[in-house]
Amino acid sequence: MALQQTNEQRKHVIPTDRTCPFDPDPEYRRLREEEPISPIEFVLAPGRKDGWLVTRHEDVRAIMADPRFSHRNELLAQVISPRFELEKYEPQPAAPGSFVLMDAPEHTRYRRLLTGFFTVRKIQEYEPTLAGIIDGVLDEMAGLEPPVDLLPVFVQKVVYRSLHSVLGVPEEDIAALDEHFTVITRLDYTLEEFVHHSTVLNEALARMVKGLFEQPGDKLLGKLVKTGELTEEEVANIAWIAIGGSLDTTPNMLGLGTFALLEHPDQLKKIRENPELMDRAVEELLRYLTISHMGASRVALEDVEVGGTLIEAGQTVVLSLPAANRDPDHFEDPESFDVTRRSRRHVAFGFGIHQCLGQHLARATLRIGFQKLFDRFPDLRLAAAPEEIPLRDKAMHYGVYELPVTWG
Repeated sequence: MALQQTNEQRKHVIPTDRTCPFDPDPEYRRLREEEPISPIEFVLAPGRKDGWLVTRHEDVRAIMADPRFSHRNELLAQVISPRFELEKYEPQPAAPGSFVLMDAPEHTRYRRLLTGFFTVRKIQEYEPTLAGIIDGVLDEMAGLEPPVDLLPVFVQKVVYRSLHSVLGVPEEDIAALDEHFTVITRLDYTLEEFVHHSTVLNEALARMVKGLFEQPGDKLLGKLVKTGELTEEEVANIAWIAIGGSLDTTPNMLGLGTFALLEHPDQLKKIRENPELMDRAVEELLRYLTISHMGASRVALEDVEVGGTLIEAGQTVVLSLPAANRDPDHFEDPESFDVTRRSRRHVAFGFGIHQCLGQHLARATLRIGFQKLFDRFPDLRLAAAPEEIPLRDKAMHYGVYELPVTWG
């Protein structure tokens, strides 16, 4: 018989209080053990149906793979409520091209057009170019006088130049785009900030795409234009997803991952002595840090029983990726960072049909980036106390705002 939990047990927020910069809120441990599917209240929800927070690895993967759970924008409750008030909450269907907030068959159509650019083979073919980009950035970094902030001198340069070489985004435009995305992916933006940065961002992308329809070029976005299957609006919204996703994920993993490696010198030593461990180290960093710390959301299209709990049609479930990736029923000693671990089946990139499209490119960037960074600067170390590193705990993706380092 399905279990229903009472309103008196209802939770109001997603746990985000950290006692360590690399660990999720300890409350997740209790929830996973005592209330693995626990009630949660949404301030903004279509039809005001509250839902659930899911913390076990098995349940998270099951829901992500279940077609009875939707990712359609007009059905989902808002996980994070804005600081400003809304007279009413009436989410609309995703705009043309915004495939991540669609279900099949619309999602399938757009994803089919993109998948071929991000296969394992395609990324392997791109790796020499990526390695050259990283070498060039490190050459420039080596010419600086330490200490430096690693984010602008290494992390951002690598990602910006890769974005240009893969997507065809003009390199001179990327920093401004990044500024706008940084604001609208915060959890504490004001209404004025949201309207301004969203408007300017959409106008910039529209201009860029209009130029691509005139001169497509040979990069990913231009090749999408050449298919003849997409309108300017669709390409602009795909660009929004591809650029925004790239600027808000890989940079945070590069920065936070470097911080974690510097703070775990025993693990860094293992990689240096055994470079073949780097693939495992990247997967372990993805599991251990899980920068998508607000989780992923789905809405039930019908009544579904999961783990003994009845999830009603119309209820949103928040899938805690950090909690799932620290589940002791799936990972032995999950609270420890171990670069020799085989971190199989982690959910840092999600799972199912909405699994991160650019995951192979992200893995390659992390693997080559970490390897070359620590080869070039073997004595790299923090230039500030660990507790002084500013953390991105009020943003959709976790990371660091600065990472002062030195060498020599």
